[in-house]
Amino acid sequence: MRAIARHRFRLLRHQARRAAALRAMVRTSEVAVVALAVLTGAVAGLLAWGMGTAARVLHILLYGIGPEIRLSAAFFVADWRLLLVPALGGLALYGLNNLLRRWRPKPPVDPIEANAMHGGRLSLTDAAVVGAQTILSNGVGASVGLEAGYAQAGGGFASRLGLFFALRRGDLRVLVGAGTAGAIGAAFDAPLTGAFYAFELVIGSYGVAALFPVVASAVTAVLVARALEAGTYAVETLATGPVGNELYPLALLVGLLCGLSAILLMRGVALTEGLLARAIPPAWLRLMLGGLCVGGLAMVSTVALSAGHGALHLAFVTETPARLVLLLMLVKAAASMISVASGFRGGLFFASLLIGALGGKLFAGLVALVLPPGPDPLVLSLVGMSAFGAAVIGAPLAMTFLALETTGSLAVAGLVLAAVAVAGLIVRRLFGYNFATWRFHLRGEAIRSAHDVGWINDLTAGRLMRRDPRSVPAGMTPAAFRQAVPLGAATHAVLLDEQGRYAGLVSVPEVHAAPPETATLAMLARQRDRMLLPGTNAREAMAMFEASEAEALAVVDGPNRRVLGLLTEAHLLRRYGEEIDRRRREEAGIGPG
Repeated sequence: MRAIARHRFRLLRHQARRAAALRAMVRTSEVAVVALAVLTGAVAGLLAWGMGTAARVLHILLYGIGPEIRLSAAFFVADWRLLLVPALGGLALYGLNNLLRRWRPKPPVDPIEANAMHGGRLSLTDAAVVGAQTILSNGVGASVGLEAGYAQAGGGFASRLGLFFALRRGDLRVLVGAGTAGAIGAAFDAPLTGAFYAFELVIGSYGVAALFPVVASAVTAVLVARALEAGTYAVETLATGPVGNELYPLALLVGLLCGLSAILLMRGVALTEGLLARAIPPAWLRLMLGGLCVGGLAMVSTVALSAGHGALHLAFVTETPARLVLLLMLVKAAASMISVASGFRGGLFFASLLIGALGGKLFAGLVALVLPPGPDPLVLSLVGMSAFGAAVIGAPLAMTFLALETTGSLAVAGLVLAAVAVAGLIVRRLFGYNFATWRFHLRGEAIRSAHDVGWINDLTAGRLMRRDPRSVPAGMTPAAFRQAVPLGAATHAVLLDEQGRYAGLVSVPEVHAAPPETATLAMLARQRDRMLLPGTNAREAMAMFEASEAEALAVVDGPNRRVLGLLTEAHLLRRYGEEIDRRRREEAGIGPG
């Protein structure tokens, strides 16, 4: 028995050594990270196919439509289904949320937040929770897309894979971005769209180090989705007409209108959410009534239901009167606001594309009334789709590439790029958020993008402080201090009162130069009410140093004012600069993470 136990121990030790060697190889090899991204892309494509299929099956079963029909383009759905399915679906989602809350009481962390605050650490449990919620919400007809679930699933798998191989913080963030790139690329059958979605929203920057993993994942995911014949959200259009220079002023105006309208939509979601929360406190009733309202809007037009893929296709290929286009746009916007505000889980990615396309088509129709025959409605629909999507989602280049991959026309892409730039500038200057960061803001999170700011929170006064500062009683005389602390022994000393609590700081050279009439050190004390807590991050500490004009500050444990250490401004600035340089080198791919 002992021989068997020794053999097993040697075998386990050998396996552990091999695993450690494999992790070390992956950590130090850029090619290995790309290989992980390819694996991530394959899994993301499979997950996107599975989630899209699950939602489609729910549409078929619950609404009685054929497998070839998209819900938002269905012409014949019984009124009782339109009213009951979203309402009862809201109750079902409430029950699912309660079950999931017992399993996972903490709110899920999404890929943007994970990359911004947690160095790319995501939970597969969160991916399962968000995936189930989005599939059910979309499946019962709520006006939300599956993009949040796709991104969560791809990012969650990528994070777990990266943590298994103990990737550095920078590489882990890139791999999470690659996972979301694969998921979005597979969903839209658009690898460039997925890649730039990851760069702009999940990684927060364009870097050489991130290029190869992100592109590899996006392309692999799209190939997997095509092999499975997913076509989840693939945008289809007719061939566009010629694009002349006279369309550029119209495109810029469409971009301006889309930017302003996107701000109204995002603020409308927050306002509706606040009103519903105050008027209908029970969450189950809020979800049920929200679903009932969506069903009522669907009785006007089924464009209100689900993400709107079928309706977007019809918007591109059919002629529609301007009044009807305006009605459809308002119905979709109202359904999306109510769905998100009442508690259904999902994103506004695809809904914003549909609203923007309808808006561009409406604009083309109005121009045609004034200056017949007017511009090509399809071209301005594509411009509106991309500009409004960029304004809401916050990914201008991703939306430009979506138009390019949809049409294959560089001329249309140039027109779209101009409109997207205007829409993005309007939202950036007048609002300052995209929909994801706006939701973070409403929750009290100070996240404006996926730029890695989590390391700032990790760089705290508690970690940077000197833990053995020279401390003396505040009632000590300068003469006694000069004998106890000679010049050069320290730059600052911490004063303690009779109870051992913090009472201020003194400069050692200043005490040595104190006039004879100085009775106690308390007369020379500074920063009596200025101190740091162990959890104060580097940015907050720098602001406090600047406000107090101090060279050093004590770190105390809180209300008890027990001294834990001393932090100097010079040391803080040096460590902060080193960390910034390290992050820049990571992004540029020219140094270790």
